[in-house]
Amino acid sequence: MKESTTMSMNPLVSFLKKNPKDFTKADMIKFVEENEIRMINFHYVAGDGRIKTLGFVLHSREYLEQILSNGERVDGSNIFPAFIHAGSSDLYVIPRFSTAFIHPFAEIPTLSFLCSYYNKDGQPLENSPEYILRKAVKSFTEVTGMYFEAMGELEYYVIGDAEDLYTIPDQRGYHESSPFTKFESFRAECMYNIAKAGGLIKYGHSEVGNFTLDGKIYEQNEIEFLVTDVQDAADQLVIAKWIIRNLAYQYGLDVTFSPKITTGKAGSGLHIHTRIVDANGKNQYVTKGKLNSIAKTAIAGYMTCAGSLTAFGNTNPTSYFRLVPHQEAPTSICWGDRNRSVLVRVPLGWNYKNDILADLNPLEKPVKKDRTQKQTVEFRCPDGSADIYLLLAGLVCAARHGFEMEGALEFAEKTYVDVDIHRPENKALVESLAQLPASCWESADELSRNRAIFEAHGVFNREMIDDIVKQLKAFKDQKIRKEIEKNPDLMTKMVKEYFYCG
Repeated sequence: MKESTTMSMNPLVSFLKKNPKDFTKADMIKFVEENEIRMINFHYVAGDGRIKTLGFVLHSREYLEQILSNGERVDGSNIFPAFIHAGSSDLYVIPRFSTAFIHPFAEIPTLSFLCSYYNKDGQPLENSPEYILRKAVKSFTEVTGMYFEAMGELEYYVIGDAEDLYTIPDQRGYHESSPFTKFESFRAECMYNIAKAGGLIKYGHSEVGNFTLDGKIYEQNEIEFLVTDVQDAADQLVIAKWIIRNLAYQYGLDVTFSPKITTGKAGSGLHIHTRIVDANGKNQYVTKGKLNSIAKTAIAGYMTCAGSLTAFGNTNPTSYFRLVPHQEAPTSICWGDRNRSVLVRVPLGWNYKNDILADLNPLEKPVKKDRTQKQTVEFRCPDGSADIYLLLAGLVCAARHGFEMEGALEFAEKTYVDVDIHRPENKALVESLAQLPASCWESADELSRNRAIFEAHGVFNREMIDDIVKQLKAFKDQKIRKEIEKNPDLMTKMVKEYFYCG
């Protein structure tokens, strides 16, 4: 989806009258000079999945030109300690002008950019997650002739002092309004600042999870984005998490994207919706109002790679406290229509023939309109521990594999279910389905088994897959679920350790 230049909340879009993809270095210099910008910030995502920052004070046009033209050096061994060593660690960080935004919390007027990594020879850093996503996108289009789009549903808990006024029942917070929900204004300000930074937000709301513990109220929220180019989707999600955390700190609140906080309460996911489009941006998932063979082929890829995709989307042991039956989180590898018990859900589409708006609003004339552009397919197991760039790169590779594998449509048909698989009467069906990993250790085994899919077309290299497997195995969590049954305090300890994951 292209951002409107007329209604955009991004000050750069409004000032330059351009979409971000058209921003140039000259545009950046013009904006800095005419808006009295005093600092430049480079932001880049490190191996821990979080944004790092390098700040520059502007003292001349020449220095601004130098920063924007050449980027700067950073110590790669501290940014990617898993695969860069101190003996040859220098990297360049180069700004991507399309990501420019006004720093929403800086007292000094500051222009911020997301950056990409380059090595000493001026080549993209092969194992940078952002570059791996770029390679995945390129390989998908080369194989299919189509383009991959995505968006995320970002779930998180806000934590503040508990109140006795306007309380609601435990785990009944879905779409609740103030004053029964306490952090609606905070969420609205988060959305406003994300939009000003270029995020294309669909909506925000309170989620199911709410409970009190030790004098604190925990309220689950969600911000959902609009479908867009998959690389833009990744950038928007990492900036959104950074903004939410910064604003929470200013409010004196705590925020966690942790997959699971405690037993019996809703966990937080990072559901990813995908869409495949042609060169004109037309949705290729639907034909005559129904899900077509292109969508089912991509779904077959997701089904085939499901277990190994947890290596990118569920990256610490607490992820597997969430992926348990009867918790609105998937465990079986299957898909279905409008079914929240499955791994891949086909959400309710806008495929009705009558004009609902005109039916409800008599002054509106019925309009024939193709609403199938909105149809997506939702991958439901990832969570806030994910390295967002690697997760989306993995999904792109999985979809591409669907078009490369034999018998994709037959496999999609085999893994389709049309019932709630958590109901007792469907026990035999569940036992016939493959299951998602139950630990980081099992996730690593799945990635090793399917590594050729991700290494194909040079997207992930062998060393990167080896490093991810090594990191997952290092948790030694093969029996984590049994261990926390015997020792519940272990879960509390691990939640605290990974509270600020991602």
